[in-house]
Amino acid sequence: MRKIPVYSHPAAGWPALISSTRKLMDYQTFLRGSVSVLKSNQPQGGFDCPGCAWPDHKSHKRIDVCENGIKVIASETMTKKADAQFFARHTVTELQRWSGYELEHSGRLSEPMYYDAAQDRYVPIPWEAAYGLITEQLGKLDSPNEALFYTSGRVTNEPAFMYQLFVRSFGTNNLPDCSNMCHEPTSVMLGKQLGVGKATVMLEDFEQAKLILMFGQNPATNHPRMLEMLAHAHEQGCRIISINPMREQGLSRFRNPQKPMHMAAGQSDDMVDDVIQIQIGGDTALLTGIAKWLIENDRINHDFITTHTAGFEPLKQWLTAQTWEDITLGCGIPQIDIVNLAKLVADSSATICTWGMGITQHVQGDDNVAMITNLLLLMGMIGIDGAGASPVRGHSNVQGDRTMGIHERPSKTLLDSLERVFERPMPKEHGYDVVTGAKALIEGDLKVFMGMGGNYAVAAPDTSAIQQALTTTQLNVFVGTKLNETMLYPGANNVILPCLGRTERILTTKGEQFATIEDSMCQIVPTQGKLKPVSDNLKSEAKIIAELATHVLGADSSIPWLAMSEDFDLIRDYIAQAINGFENFNQRIRTNERGFHLYHAARHRVWNTESGKAQFEVPHYSITYVAAQMADTHDIDHEDTTQKVWQLTSVRSHDQFNTMIFGFKDRYRQTNRRDVLFMHPDEISRLGWQKGDQVMVSRHASSSSHTAHKNKPRVLGPLILTEMDIAANAVAAYYPECNDLFDLDTHAPDSHIPAYKSTTVILERVNTSVQTAEPV
Repeated sequence: MRKIPVYSHPAAGWPALISSTRKLMDYQTFLRGSVSVLKSNQPQGGFDCPGCAWPDHKSHKRIDVCENGIKVIASETMTKKADAQFFARHTVTELQRWSGYELEHSGRLSEPMYYDAAQDRYVPIPWEAAYGLITEQLGKLDSPNEALFYTSGRVTNEPAFMYQLFVRSFGTNNLPDCSNMCHEPTSVMLGKQLGVGKATVMLEDFEQAKLILMFGQNPATNHPRMLEMLAHAHEQGCRIISINPMREQGLSRFRNPQKPMHMAAGQSDDMVDDVIQIQIGGDTALLTGIAKWLIENDRINHDFITTHTAGFEPLKQWLTAQTWEDITLGCGIPQIDIVNLAKLVADSSATICTWGMGITQHVQGDDNVAMITNLLLLMGMIGIDGAGASPVRGHSNVQGDRTMGIHERPSKTLLDSLERVFERPMPKEHGYDVVTGAKALIEGDLKVFMGMGGNYAVAAPDTSAIQQALTTTQLNVFVGTKLNETMLYPGANNVILPCLGRTERILTTKGEQFATIEDSMCQIVPTQGKLKPVSDNLKSEAKIIAELATHVLGADSSIPWLAMSEDFDLIRDYIAQAINGFENFNQRIRTNERGFHLYHAARHRVWNTESGKAQFEVPHYSITYVAAQMADTHDIDHEDTTQKVWQLTSVRSHDQFNTMIFGFKDRYRQTNRRDVLFMHPDEISRLGWQKGDQVMVSRHASSSSHTAHKNKPRVLGPLILTEMDIAANAVAAYYPECNDLFDLDTHAPDSHIPAYKSTTVILERVNTSVQTAEPV
């Protein structure tokens, strides 16, 4: 396929500064937002950006925030309110027709609200009355397991710890969180293979790496602060290879806003040396080819394998049995290119493998992570400087929430520790994750849904089915800062509890409080908002949990809930007793202005696995799994140019963060609308179609599909055909608009990650020559 630069300018630079300024103006928060931008990611009295989880560099910067971080800050610092007057003007039925963009810009939630079915409106409700209603409905459950308690990764460590303690004290482990939809294969497979389901690298390792392999990542849009580190590594002589079905233009060159002379002179830094444009879902096949060549040519680290690993022989036998024909079929990359990549790996003395959701969100997501880890183990790249595993998380504290115990499958160690510290039994039965919880909701097995942040129904597959299921519950409770689609499908009782944002001051009877988060590389850092809250009727998440726990658990006062919410040091003291690695928490978080790094056993070549060694894993699925999906469509008439079968992946635009839609401009892809379908122009021409055609996208349920809903029609469109440098036989559409094309039955076997990044679809052109908007 031809290389087609859709966006010819460097990433970041002046467009990023202009876009950030416009976004602050768009949210009407220029002054308030600008003050917060200056405090973002600052070591003394600053707050951690509520956007991505990329770590802060140890060197101090006067401004340490990216374009998307500014957009998230603008969203949170807006003073426009979605208050009683707002809801009096709009029925819930009307709001259901609003787009994600319109809801995002409706304003900050500023007082507790209750859904009045007679009026079809949210109406104000006092805090005490809201707690009373929630307590009454929870008390009517036949079992605590009839309630689901979801968590978003924006919740900081202290309230996350309180939340899981409240839910388990109530009697259930139904604690799904957004990890279930993003990096669950990372947590599952790294935990199984290395003993810890987290990154083995620190930020400093990027400065010493000789080779960086980037899998399924688009940092320019999803975590732009990574660009600076990549540019620096490249300048130091590190080779950087992007492995991705899409040639992301934001990875070509980088103009650093932190360098004024750089900006003024129009200079830019190179980043990626090459792009391996793999077919969608072909990562395991590519990694199989690399590992096969390394073993067959004896370019592996025998000493490390012998001393530190188990399971090498089964993997070697499996790799030997794989044919190059199947490998190239499975990934779409010629053998010579795979061998050249393997030689780079063999010659590197320090290799980092870093990945995003392009690796995890597949049926074979567990296999993808396993094979990345296998590659690192083959070369002995765990536990040395400049090398290791670097999954890059999305939400700023999604990793910290898990560390704090937000987990539907808690370890015995965690439960034993909680029982010891709080002297009460903890539920042992595993709970629902996002996928199984959504199924239980749809099947009517759940009567209560509570979301601590997040946009559950829209983030998950089968969005429409989940929204409908929410209308059948006895109670839905939402704790959040902004109105979203999930809140607009009320059950018999629906309550919205507004909370403080990350940028706002938490002032209690004990004075100003600060919280903490854990970034993608296991660094625990403080975060302290300084803005006056947008409303006097807001409460901190910790306060909401404490008051709710006091009401729901009643006379059971052995846990000092209210005291904890007034004094976060008390929460941290309990965390220090209950969570491994947080000994002397309060002292350590105050000793270093940049916090402290959690001990990572695998980084020190200590393997807390079942075998006591790092574990090689044989993939679960065939390396030609995706190719088999395509081959199963032999009954489709490929001569009919109005109907074709493709692999579809979901993508995020440059003007969104997860399900938050800030605007419609996707700068690097040169479009300003979201109802688009991306395809390579060579493929468009081959079909006899043209840019601007309208296309319907429908899910193709093949016999190799894992869905149990083969007869359910799944159709999206019409979408406007738009050009992108994407692999052959591949198309892309925006998340979350395309979520109804994905189902709850198609997921990885162990982690249950939904397959957002690969599903087989049929395209049908419905008419031609629709005038598209001018490029951004």
